[in-house]
Amino acid sequence: MADKPSSGEILGIPYNFERPSLGRLLSSYWQPDKGMLVEKPFGIGYTLNLANWRSWIVLAVAGGLYYQQTQSGGSAGASDDDADASDEPVEVIVDDD
Repeated sequence: MADKPSSGEILGIPYNFERPSLGRLLSSYWQPDKGMLVEKPFGIGYTLNLANWRSWIVLAVAGGLYYQQTQSGGSAGASDDDADASDEPVEVIVDDD
């Protein structure tokens, strides 16, 4: 039985399951001559190239959104009064004229 390849592409998506070395990890995240996305050093798909300025914008936006979510307490815009009112029963009146 033949050994399965540990790196390659499936449907255009790269994969690599070889044991990563520290040098390969560092060099894969910093590639100045490449675009914003580069192949992951381990696993399936792509990751951000930290040598590209667009990657830093993506990280800043993601960090800002995370900060905003933690400051709001994770309540999807509902105040405490709205949360208390939703626990009460609601009376619906239907007028058949």
